[in-house]
Amino acid sequence: MSTTVSIENLSGEEAPDPDSIRTWVAAAVGDERNQAEVDICLVDETQGAELNQRYRNKTGPTNVLSFAADLPPDVPMPLLGEIVICAPVVAREAVEQSKSAQAHWAHMVVHGTLHLLGYDHIEEGDAVIMEARETKIMTSLGFAAPYPELLPA
Repeated sequence: MSTTVSIENLSGEEAPDPDSIRTWVAAAVGDERNQAEVDICLVDETQGAELNQRYRNKTGPTNVLSFAADLPPDVPMPLLGEIVICAPVVAREAVEQSKSAQAHWAHMVVHGTLHLLGYDHIEEGDAVIMEARETKIMTSLGFAAPYPELLPA
């Protein structure tokens, strides 16, 4: 499998090293694709709020937005799409949730990548599938389960 990840940090904030981000994307893609290309853009709260309003009609910044590539089926390109991560929101949430910054960043990258692969969590059944996949990926990367309530007792 070949995964290509381009990263642009427009946030002015410190972010995980690019190799870690690439590892997290590759883990999320797993064996679902032979080739995958993902663009990741890190933004500040102003940019995050503008994008959240424009594309989700929601006020304020959110942690991660995913924009899947809308390619015709007959175009054999590995581009999955773009993930936009609001760096200050992720940093704040890590503290609020008592998680390491690295673990929360990894979760947001994995979560965003799964959205690009077609996973969703709007309907309960879909959420169960996506969250189970996130948990499997995160624990395989050595992080705690992002949804500990899903772990067997």
